This record gives sequence, structure tokens and C-alpha cells, in this order.
Amino acid sequence: MKLRVSAVQYHLHTIQSFEDFAMQCEHYIKTALEFDSDFIVFPEFLTTQLLSFKKQNGSNQTIHDLPSYTEQYEDLFIKFAKKYNIHIIGGTHVVEVNNQLRNTAFFFDPEGRIMRQEKLHITPVEISAWNMAKGEELKIFDTKYGKIAILTCYDIEFPEIVRIAKARGADIIFCPSCTDNQHGYYRVRYTSHARAIENQVYVVLSGTVGSLPTVDFMRSNFSQAAIITPNDIPFPPRGVLAEGEVNQDMIITADLDLNLLYEVRNHGSVTTWKDRRTDLYTDW
Repeated sequence: MKLRVSAVQYHLHTIQSFEDFAMQCEHYIKTALEFDSDFIVFPEFLTTQLLSFKKQNGSNQTIHDLPSYTEQYEDLFIKFAKKYNIHIIGGTHVVEVNNQLRNTAFFFDPEGRIMRQEKLHITPVEISAWNMAKGEELKIFDTKYGKIAILTCYDIEFPEIVRIAKARGADIIFCPSCTDNQHGYYRVRYTSHARAIENQVYVVLSGTVGSLPTVDFMRSNFSQAAIITPNDIPFPPRGVLAEGEVNQDMIITADLDLNLLYEVRNHGSVTTWKDRRTDLYTDW
């Protein structure tokens, strides 16, 4: 089975209204449709762009204002997924659960369903600056193209959680990310390659570029979206199907062939999934 995916290098800049945000998101979706994509992946902290315009009383918004946009955000992406018949990983949006902020990825399918995956591993800055709480459960999502998982940014740096996702049937890991410098970006990028090799899965990485000068901790962004494969024939030698130009406002697209994953798991140069030593270490 094949599917086509697009990953967005989303350009963050100051906007004046929710309508500006909606227009920018629709622009990327329409671009993906011009390439006949089945999935589009937006980055982590996508909706922080909504904090760049002021409240009606003229004061600046903060991270605690983001949950108030949840209904508008959900309605918008439900409309896009149904109207354009496309699966949308809607980046992440901050919601409030039991009086705690949760960095939460949203998955919208063409039937109008909404699925959520909370970020499971929280960075020190998310805790100290925004008092973000950890998610509690890994979810695997069934689609007509097979099973997928959504692991946000820092999550991909933990091999155990990706191993669990693969053990539960996920062939594609979608990774919305937001990194403010090269060190952070390459941590996510290199570990995405490691997870693809270890588990013989695809990893689709999106990210933020640009700047939000009035939003704390969103003033600097560094990214290069990438669609990553295992490092084996019949995949590209570098394990990269597509990658963006660093820090450019753009979208990348590639085809994922799930049959190739099944082939290398059984008959590849290395068969890392099959050869794991469950007699020596815990398996999930």
C-alpha cells in the first residue's frame, strides 16, 4: 500500500486575527492537494501564532489564553479535513485538562473525526516557562492506510516509546516539532533517523520557521522538515525521501510504500525489528 504525505515548514509571523491563521493553514493544505497528498503534517505549537495579536483590551496574550481557541481550532480543521478529503495532523495546540496545560497533537480525518495525542515527554522549558503537564497515554490511530502514531518533538528522543508504537502496529510515526536552534533541531532530526532504523518505520518530521517577536519562547525557530526511512535498499542511502530547505517557508512531499517496510523487516540487509534480543532486554 502506498500513501502520499506532505510536511509543512510553517512560517510563524505576527498576524492580526484568527482569520489570518485560518487563511495561512488553508494555503498549506491547498498546496498539499496540488500534489495529491493523503496526509498533511503541521508542526508543534502551531497555534501559538494566535498569541501574536492583542486582546480586545489591547493587552498581550499569553500561553494561558490558547485553550480558549480550542473550539475554533477544532471546527476549522474539521472543516478542512472534510472539505478537502485529506488527513490532517494539525500540529499541536495547548489545551487545559484538570486545570493543567497539555501540549496536544490533533489528528483530523476526512470523516470529521478528531483524535488527540498528548505530548508524553515535556522539556524543561515547557515546565519552567509554561508549567506544562505530561501526557499519560500513547495512542495508536487506525486509518485506511494502516496504523500510525503521533509523537511530538521531544517524544521521538526516547526509543522506548517508539518501540511500543511499533509493537502496537504503527508503521508511520508523525513527529510535529518546534525547535529554537540548531542543537534542538538536530537532536530531533538525528533521533528520528535512529527510530526509523531501529524499528524499520517511516518518520515524518515537520517544524516551525520564522518568528513571533511578541510571544515568549517563540522568538526563534529553526527547522528543516524531513520524510525519513530506514537505511537499507530499496530506500535512499541517507534514509531521506524528502527534506526542506533550512528555515524556508515551504512544504515537502513524498510517497510512503508500506510494502517496502514489510520487505526490509523480513529480508533486508539488516532486520533490526526481527533481530531484537528479547531474551536480554525487555520488549513491549
